[in-house]
Amino acid sequence: MSENTAALNWLADETLALLTRLDRIRPFVLHETMVPAAAPSRPAQSAIEGYLVASRRALRRLAYDYLRWLRSPAGRAATPAMAQRRFTFLKLRFNSMLSQFDIFADVITQRSEHETGVWLSGLDVVAADALAMPNGFIHPPPVVCYLDRGHGASIRRARTRLPGGGENPVAVVRVPRERMVSSGIASSLVHEVGHQGAALLDLIVTLRGPLNRLGRSRFGQGPVWSLFSRWISEIVADFWSVSRIGVGSTLGLMSVVSLPRPFVFRISMDDPHPIPWLRVKLSCAMGNALYPDPQWDRLADWWEAYYPLNKQSPAQRRFFRTVEAGIPDFVTLLMNHQPDSLRGESLGRVMMLPDRTPEALRFLQRSWGNQFQPMRRAPPSLVFAVVGQARADRRIGPATESTLLSHLLTYWALRSTLDIADTYAAQVREQLAAGVRWGQAA
Repeated sequence: MSENTAALNWLADETLALLTRLDRIRPFVLHETMVPAAAPSRPAQSAIEGYLVASRRALRRLAYDYLRWLRSPAGRAATPAMAQRRFTFLKLRFNSMLSQFDIFADVITQRSEHETGVWLSGLDVVAADALAMPNGFIHPPPVVCYLDRGHGASIRRARTRLPGGGENPVAVVRVPRERMVSSGIASSLVHEVGHQGAALLDLIVTLRGPLNRLGRSRFGQGPVWSLFSRWISEIVADFWSVSRIGVGSTLGLMSVVSLPRPFVFRISMDDPHPIPWLRVKLSCAMGNALYPDPQWDRLADWWEAYYPLNKQSPAQRRFFRTVEAGIPDFVTLLMNHQPDSLRGESLGRVMMLPDRTPEALRFLQRSWGNQFQPMRRAPPSLVFAVVGQARADRRIGPATESTLLSHLLTYWALRSTLDIADTYAAQVREQLAAGVRWGQAA
């Protein structure tokens, strides 16, 4: 046997070994243990498993194509270097597929944790509710949540590119474990959901155009508009969060960015996140525009008392006051924005929910008290808004808040699971009534 033939045979064996390892990757539903209530929604499970099955099938096809090429006259005539180059690309595809598998494994594996898995399923329900919009403005994808260390959250949006290629079939939201279980978890969760909503409505592109035009002005607030343009993605996500859960969003944000002074006032021209000191002021201004109430000015005053500007240099104080002075005009532009996706409606009008005003939230809290039954019947994001408002008004304490929310997350997970089971059972009954036998298409 020639050296070339031996080298090519080794590559063939490595390809077969790759296929063997590929066959060891089983669907999550066959090897992850979790109670049914902790499972992701059926659309999310189907989307994830369907995507990974298609990826494995495509990779298996590429591997067999490579083996056929190795055994063909062209492959036998190829140099080892050429064959190795083709194998290397095949192996990179395999590793990319494993990376994609691991992304979803992080989501699914935590569902086996006692209590935490069910709470995550409840957070899936909250996220879906927070992403929904009336009038069919968007068609939201499935959302799945998982926990990670740290105090910030993030999202891998649906319909974006996964490592190695391919389109993400679901929105994957990472939320901070240290915020379980309190209303602060909703601030992080709904902010990340806001990134998905903004993408579906094409808000960032349509807002950045007018902001950039204003930013090119050589006079007045031109440089300030340029900053708002750079920060617009994070600002819109904060806007979405305030719209859905009211003052609880701003309080949660204050908790996240309560950092040592150098970080709160750090000026970075490359960071897509607003400077923390200004970000809280922006959240208060957006909250007051959506749901006017004295509480927003009070929170802004608290924030400045926590982080007074008088300890900054004169140049820094001028910078912060200049940007702060531009916030009202910016919020007006945001509220009046009319992208094509909203079909003539303004963003402020669409995002303003009558049942999320402070007056409405306080009324609901007084009506509900700490009773579970009325909360169970309400939309999950509304419940978080009510609890966040009650915390802001100091009508409930952290212990009561945690007890309420842990119970409700469990209930929402259970209800979602049973609703799916009832829907499936109803479909089976309809098929049986129509005379359809098992295993036979309707």
